[in-house]
Amino acid sequence: MTRPNPIVPTVDFDAEGVQHGFLRLPYSRDDSAWGSVMIPVTVVKNGEGPTALLTGANHGDEYEGPIALMNLARSLSPDQVTGRVIIVPAMNYPAFLAGTRTSPIDRGNMNRSFPGRPDGTVTEKIADFFQRVLLPMADVVLDFHSGGRTLDFLPFCAAHVLPDKRQDAEAFRLVRAFGAPWSVRMLEIDAVGMYDSAAEEMGKVFVTTELGGAGTASATSAGIARRGVRNLLVAAGILRGEVEAGETRWLDMPDGDCFTFAEDGGLIEFLFDLGDRIERGQAVARIWPTGRTGADPVELAARRSGLLAARHVPGLVKPGDCVAVIAVEVDG
Repeated sequence: MTRPNPIVPTVDFDAEGVQHGFLRLPYSRDDSAWGSVMIPVTVVKNGEGPTALLTGANHGDEYEGPIALMNLARSLSPDQVTGRVIIVPAMNYPAFLAGTRTSPIDRGNMNRSFPGRPDGTVTEKIADFFQRVLLPMADVVLDFHSGGRTLDFLPFCAAHVLPDKRQDAEAFRLVRAFGAPWSVRMLEIDAVGMYDSAAEEMGKVFVTTELGGAGTASATSAGIARRGVRNLLVAAGILRGEVEAGETRWLDMPDGDCFTFAEDGGLIEFLFDLGDRIERGQAVARIWPTGRTGADPVELAARRSGLLAARHVPGLVKPGDCVAVIAVEVDG
């Protein structure tokens, strides 16, 4: 028999109106023997209709999603909604409070922990609750991401190319409606255990973002997130109103040649900025050795032509770090 998940919601997901509460996860620790992790949640429901599940801080050092979803949770009223909106501004709440990508409790990466375990670590228990309780309720899932403390992205909304073409088409329709400056056909380099895959395998329409990064949110990136989530809810038939039109340009990440990795550690010097065009074979960046002067840098060559869509942020890199992502501009 499958063990029940220990998380106790303080909201009723089927009740009409607005509820602000918590997903309470018992967590016994040195400073609180009968303590809990209290994950904020808002539910807005009005009659019958589709359900949107909106999440931020899947990685705790990514801030556009929490900003947009805190704002939405405060301002959304039932008379604006047909159906239900479930808002979890900080999915990996311990990581969010610590400002880290992974949980300070168990080092768990939420986006590599699905389907989770009800008797596992804190991160696995949260993943299991989403897998077995929240995702089955949802029709549409929007999971906000940005580059965190180690990457910076062109601000884009994205979905994955899927075998189910109905699911695929609806996801990209909502990507277009989101209205980020860039829209991407997404390729993952490490998809095992992802929230994305868990939702898509259930047949849910899944949309995600990368809206900047560098360990902060700008006025521009937060504004894109706030406008985009409302656009998506309108396009999904859940929120009354009109989509606020905005121009978007489309990018594709067709294969592994989009990614450039460091094989050496050192001081990184980028030779292009985000949005610049790079030709195959050109040096994207140089890595200078830090142990001595007078030594030549190592140059990192682009393996395909395209636009610089993401770059490593800290000035020092380690072997194995992804230092650049090059995407190809395509027709929408």
